Amino acid sequence: MTGILTLRNLGHVGNVFPGQHTPPVYGHKGQMNLKGGKHVPAAAVVVTGCHRPAVGFGAVLVRYRYRLYPSPGQRQALARVFGCARVVYNDCLRLREECHAAGEKISDSEVQRRVITLAKLTAEREWLAEAPSVALVQACNDARRAYRNWFDSLSSKRKGRRIGHPRPRRKHGRQSIRLTRNGFSLRGPRLYAAKVGEIRVRWSRSLPSEPSSVTVIREPDGRYFASFVVERETTPLPACGRETGIDVGLSRLAVTSDGEVIPAPRFLRRKERHLARAQRALSRKAKGSANRAKARRRVAVLHRKVRQTRLDHAHKTALRLVRDNQAVYAEDLAVSGLARTRLVKSVHDAGWAQLLRLIGEKAEQHGRGFYQIGRFVPTSQICSECGTKDGPKPLSVRTWTCAACGAVHDRDINAARNILAAGRADRLNACGGTVRPPPAVAGPVEAGTHRSVA
Repeated sequence: MTGILTLRNLGHVGNVFPGQHTPPVYGHKGQMNLKGGKHVPAAAVVVTGCHRPAVGFGAVLVRYRYRLYPSPGQRQALARVFGCARVVYNDCLRLREECHAAGEKISDSEVQRRVITLAKLTAEREWLAEAPSVALVQACNDARRAYRNWFDSLSSKRKGRRIGHPRPRRKHGRQSIRLTRNGFSLRGPRLYAAKVGEIRVRWSRSLPSEPSSVTVIREPDGRYFASFVVERETTPLPACGRETGIDVGLSRLAVTSDGEVIPAPRFLRRKERHLARAQRALSRKAKGSANRAKARRRVAVLHRKVRQTRLDHAHKTALRLVRDNQAVYAEDLAVSGLARTRLVKSVHDAGWAQLLRLIGEKAEQHGRGFYQIGRFVPTSQICSECGTKDGPKPLSVRTWTCAACGAVHDRDINAARNILAAGRADRLNACGGTVRPPPAVAGPVEAGTHRSVA
């Protein structure tokens, strides 16, 4: 999933019209009301991999997420559609594997024809006709995109972390279907989904424009959501002459170059005892029983609370950093590599990647700058006062004194200042020069020849 821009609880509104839009909130306090019980405010999410053409200048594609309350009959219909989409996705993977093993080249349209059109005519898959065709087509497109991402990752065409072989979808856990314009519509305060009916929606705020698609989601804890893809205008903030560098860590979530320390909340550590108790109770339940399903939901609810509180804290922190600074600089960390060490639980609990992603999205939305320096820059080894490289230091060393200038540094604050200097140098120097010139070397230096002199 991609990142949330703004969260706001505006209460229930009856009808939603494309032209209505509430101005965004720039404050970081009270963005998400976690004490509202079953009601969840809408969430605007930046769409980084949308399948629509690029929007015009000054507009971004975002997701607005709302809580759904389907009736018992609609829940059965949604479960049927979820299952049909899952089977189509898995059949696409299986067909491509079989064709590859047999040496047969198969096109995307032929895959769709075999797993949907021809499969409906067989006795084993005739029940696919009970699901809307648009959801099945989108599931087939998801399988095609999963293979394309895998191939692009193998050939280094795709940037970022390495993408593995597509895996089949499972029956348990999070379920979702995607519907385009011919598969859903807004009928007053309700959402109409093809072959499901009109589902009651809790509109926490109005949509800024006509949605192009909707994703109906069932979370592991049993709650339903609708995620709309809409186009929204950017809201630039007034220019600010302040810039900052941030250094993320485990004991401290982030430290800025100005000396501000943002402590690590450690949301998972706080709920560890409750999670352990709930998981022990789950392990004692008989498989397939109703009590096991109830225990599984209790575990999912605890994980959801941890996830939501961490996301809410990351939103507030990211928005405050973007609002108070014209540019934010950070390191391009290899979080997946750090997660393979003995600190894996603490690394995931900190949520570095989530925080940096939200800072980048909010900076784009509000006209700010967000830049990342290389992960191999020795920010913890360089003195931010004189530029002397003092060598690597163990994590137990939190303060150190520069041997050249005698300055006493806090490890994290010194790293944040070096990140700020390195980010400014990379952004302002078109040649990508180093942060500071190397120290002068004693002795004669051979004079060079200017390029224009021949």
